[in-house]
Amino acid sequence: MDAILKRSSELKQTLIEFVLDAEGALAESLESYVAVKSRSQGNRYDATYEQNLLIDSFVTQGQVGDKTPLDLFIENHPELSEDDRTLIKGWQRSFIGLFAVTKILPDGFELMNWLTAKSYTVKPNDPITLQEMKRFKEGEILLTRISPVTDTYWMFSGPCMPMGSLGKPKLAVAIGNFKENYKDALYSDAPDLLEEAWKSVAEYHHQFLDFFGSDEVTLPGYQLNQKFVELQELITKGKLAAAGIDESKSLSELAKESGVTTEEIKAAAEQAGADATAVSQIFDSNQGTAKMVMPKVELPAELKKAEQVTVFTHPRWGQLFLPTYTQFKTILESEDYETNPALHKLVRKYLEDPAINVVIWHKLAQQYPIQLEKVLQIFLEQQEFSLASDLDVLLQKHGKLLEPELPEIASVPLHLHNLFQEALAEVDKSASKSKGKKKQKTGRGFQ
Repeated sequence: MDAILKRSSELKQTLIEFVLDAEGALAESLESYVAVKSRSQGNRYDATYEQNLLIDSFVTQGQVGDKTPLDLFIENHPELSEDDRTLIKGWQRSFIGLFAVTKILPDGFELMNWLTAKSYTVKPNDPITLQEMKRFKEGEILLTRISPVTDTYWMFSGPCMPMGSLGKPKLAVAIGNFKENYKDALYSDAPDLLEEAWKSVAEYHHQFLDFFGSDEVTLPGYQLNQKFVELQELITKGKLAAAGIDESKSLSELAKESGVTTEEIKAAAEQAGADATAVSQIFDSNQGTAKMVMPKVELPAELKKAEQVTVFTHPRWGQLFLPTYTQFKTILESEDYETNPALHKLVRKYLEDPAINVVIWHKLAQQYPIQLEKVLQIFLEQQEFSLASDLDVLLQKHGKLLEPELPEIASVPLHLHNLFQEALAEVDKSASKSKGKKKQKTGRGFQ
């Protein structure tokens, strides 16, 4: 183990002890950070692992007023050398990721961050951990945080959870769980990807407005589903056009005209943002009239059957579907809204449902300020409740964010999209085989 890696281990342990032994604002910030993150993450992991992970995350990324724990540590240790200070400041780039072991090294590993496809040389910073990690194999998936040590390698920061070698379906689930549980850590090491993802949300918002003419639309579920299929087709046609592809022609025709292979055409379309399945899916190939089509877009079954569904779009919050929004507004507009028990049930649901964000509450507050304030006063049993000053505080108490996280409508890197498509294909293939075996068994029974 080289000297700088050994020194990083010593400094990291001293830093953690400094934070855990602290009093005052630093201690309060740590307590608040752990409480908020623990509530959001639930009890998915071993309690000790989760606690250590949260502490490590706070140490390198927490806030104490306008300073970080790293700033406070450096201020309180004037004896640190310039090299030590540079090393510690570099830990602000620490991040959590879902990594695949791509190569075993004598003193560490080559890892690939599955969220961004970026590779890192990562080393354990103590002999015991290195020995424990000897059992890792190529293909192993690790949920862990890493911190920079030099310009050429990183170290494991905090606990590491090995998840084994996962097939594509299980890996896709693991990535989906990571995206759900660590939304604030998506693409931490690739700000360009994060920027593109946010841009895609705004682009979708404008495409929605162009198509529907409003940021709020209410339709029967089956009609809304049909409209979304139409919208998706228009978006895909636009992306194919942007890639220079005439979607009215078959891939073979396009390839012949341009002098390139069909694979190259697919790659060009996908790089331009077109859906891989849309580009690949071709029909009527025997008649020479093949077309590229979008995969079928469907709402969840319960929404397709709903009498009315209201869909909202926002350039930052994405989109949200609510089958009860019209009912909520209708009751607020009625004369007996204050005593209507259905309204109080809706208020409770809208407060407790994590999918219903502050945008919806702010819309209601803007349209029905008097009614909503009165209803909340009764519901909360707080006559002094003020919509203007207390609404956001109330929403925060119920776990609602005041600033958006990257919504589900955001685009994902091409390698992730391809993984999800391949995983879905494997699941469908497995399900078909199972169904076929059951049918065969039934047939023999009747013979």
